[in-house]
Amino acid sequence: MKTPLGTLPAEEFLQRYWQRQPLLIRQAFPGFVPELDIDDIAGLACDEMAEARLVSGRFPQHDWRVRYGPFRERELAALPDRDWTLLVQDVEKHYPPLRDLLERFAFLPRWRVDDLMVSVAAPGGSVGPHVDQYDVFLLQAQGRRRWQVAERFAPALLGDCELNVLESFEAEQEWVLEPGDMLYLPPAVAHHGVALDTGMTWSIGMRAPSAADLFQAFGEWLAEGYGEGARYTDPPLSAAADTGEVDPAACARLHELATAELAADGPFAEFLGRFLSRYRLAHEPAPPEEPLSETGLRDALAAGAVLRQNPWTRMLWIRINSQAAVFAAGKRYPCGEKAAAILCDPQRLASASKALDAPAVVCALINDGHLYLERES
Repeated sequence: MKTPLGTLPAEEFLQRYWQRQPLLIRQAFPGFVPELDIDDIAGLACDEMAEARLVSGRFPQHDWRVRYGPFRERELAALPDRDWTLLVQDVEKHYPPLRDLLERFAFLPRWRVDDLMVSVAAPGGSVGPHVDQYDVFLLQAQGRRRWQVAERFAPALLGDCELNVLESFEAEQEWVLEPGDMLYLPPAVAHHGVALDTGMTWSIGMRAPSAADLFQAFGEWLAEGYGEGARYTDPPLSAAADTGEVDPAACARLHELATAELAADGPFAEFLGRFLSRYRLAHEPAPPEEPLSETGLRDALAAGAVLRQNPWTRMLWIRINSQAAVFAAGKRYPCGEKAAAILCDPQRLASASKALDAPAVVCALINDGHLYLERES
């Protein structure tokens, strides 16, 4: 599948730009026509299942205001002519055909792609100059938007504001994007986008957990799910020279105790599968009303049905103690490596459904709501 990098090879992009410097790609999606229009996004923002925000304000006036959905149609219809932005997260999960757009970014590991966020903006609409700690691709879907970026900036944030808006901002580079144009921004680059017309920007955001995210979630998992792990023990002791000191030997033993659980093939790998296979804002997948048997699966596939991933489930696989395991929305499914690779690749899954020799795993994934059968109409 063709990447949205224009004539730039994926390897060159990854070596020169990825997590290094911004890149503007003119007509990354030539002649782009969005599958969802502004009314579709506004309607989604009124759905109680959607994560939506409405931001109004201007820079440098800093008169920012944030409201949270679900919204009522009359609220959105009464919006002024300018200076507002409506943002909706996880749009590709609400409208699964948009997952094909995300597949254009398959030169990156799938677990790194978080979601497709759509922002609808009136002229002047903005969320203020800010900094993200993750990579993002900003695709202009409709209308024009001016983007300004700065790699050197004052990091102070505006006080008493729900948004993480920079107090001051001076652009180092500036571009106007039109439909089909895309801007890549690495982490920690300040950027400020302002709509010049009524339009939409589609943001493909990457997942980048911090050390604090990992340690907090890992500690909770150890304590609640896996077991608390080993406990500190003493070697043969001598009388303490200073009873108030945590001596270097004790520090080393405590460090070893903490890091022993982080072995690549140990509990930490299990935790990573469960942690990384959960979307940040996703709803829990719903199982089917009637469980599917292996016989029912074989019959359905023989009749032309194909397997599809539930859009609310992230699926990935990891080798643990030399054995492959598929993880789906935080749950582990032991599986052969060949089948695991197919199950976690939406494109291969559909085309290889009949040849997939793992009926027990497939049935378990279907009955837990992570996969479903798309039958011929």
